[in-house]
Amino acid sequence: MRILVSGAGVAGPVLAHWLTRHGFSVTVVERAPALRRTGGHAVDLFRPATDISERMGVLPRIEERATGTNRMTVHREGSRRPVRADLSKIFGAASDRHVEIMRDDLSSIYYDAARDDVEYVFGDSITAISPDGEVRFENAAPRRFDLVVGADGLHSNVRRLAFDEESRSNSYIGAYLAVLTLPNDSDLDGELLLHVGVGRTAGMYGARHVGDARVLFLFRSERELDCHHHDVPRQKELLRGAFAGMHDRVDRWLDELDRTPAFYFDSITQLRMDTWSRGRVTLVGDAGYCPGPAVGGSTSLAVVGAYVLAGELARAGGDHTLAFPAYERAMSTYVRGSRAVALSAAKTLIPTSRLGVWGLAQGARLISALPAGPARGLIRLTTKSARLHDAMRVPDYPP
Repeated sequence: MRILVSGAGVAGPVLAHWLTRHGFSVTVVERAPALRRTGGHAVDLFRPATDISERMGVLPRIEERATGTNRMTVHREGSRRPVRADLSKIFGAASDRHVEIMRDDLSSIYYDAARDDVEYVFGDSITAISPDGEVRFENAAPRRFDLVVGADGLHSNVRRLAFDEESRSNSYIGAYLAVLTLPNDSDLDGELLLHVGVGRTAGMYGARHVGDARVLFLFRSERELDCHHHDVPRQKELLRGAFAGMHDRVDRWLDELDRTPAFYFDSITQLRMDTWSRGRVTLVGDAGYCPGPAVGGSTSLAVVGAYVLAGELARAGGDHTLAFPAYERAMSTYVRGSRAVALSAAKTLIPTSRLGVWGLAQGARLISALPAGPARGLIRLTTKSARLHDAMRVPDYPP
């Protein structure tokens, strides 16, 4: 049985690994000319995703490439006294097993796990999908596949082709995210440096094996901004306007916008589709159920979704009419919970009031000061769906 996967980010290579383990023939097509190896921004793997990574045999490599960020210093806008917190305790209160890693490092590790058993086609993209399985490409000749899976992110090409109007079933949750790469002049090692004000948050962190640093910007906007997701000059203009005058250090970060080798900007948007499958086509990860970049645990969700989709296809003997509904049923509670987590996290990370700014700083300090048990209890009391990730039980799909 031949399965085409679009996207070689995180979900695509994980899905390809498990599909090949279950005996399917897999081709992965990726628009980029090669696998990205620039480092990317930091992403989180929680217990179910680390368990799956362990089953893949790649967890030691993931842990070797972990960022090592375990401390946080919070500067409140208008206050001279920073608050320091233990990040490892904060993450430990939310999940019993957590690893932070640069996204492109993670993608590369998953890619290596099955690269010898999977056909990868770089520098190409799907242009049409016929109901009978014929797929047309920008560059390659048409080919026929039994199934097609979109693992190509929030702006999924496969979703647009297969679902048409439904592909725009998204919900903007009132904020934007930007990430840029710049020199690690502050010599950050294991520390997240955060500046928080009403409606805006900026932070800088490094990684022990990466020579440069990443700066993360989160800011609120009541309405969606007039900006295409490929219009980089406009994005940088909006970012400067949102963070101008916050702090001298933040101004210096903004000064690097025209020199940064890597820049990412997008709205924080949730996808809320009634189904992720149509005919021979289904979606996985952000392409089907993005809870919101940077706030909803989307990387862990994508890893689990890829594993479950492959497992349900194997369990159904390749019959997608049985496997796709089973996959959606298995993931539905986790997806809904991730949406709730994203809304709560966005409100916390980008406070809407001065009281919220104070609460973010003091809450982080309190959780990091408490023993593990009381810290987990406090998280459960104050945060919606706090232990969501650990509550997801990963099914067993024997090869």
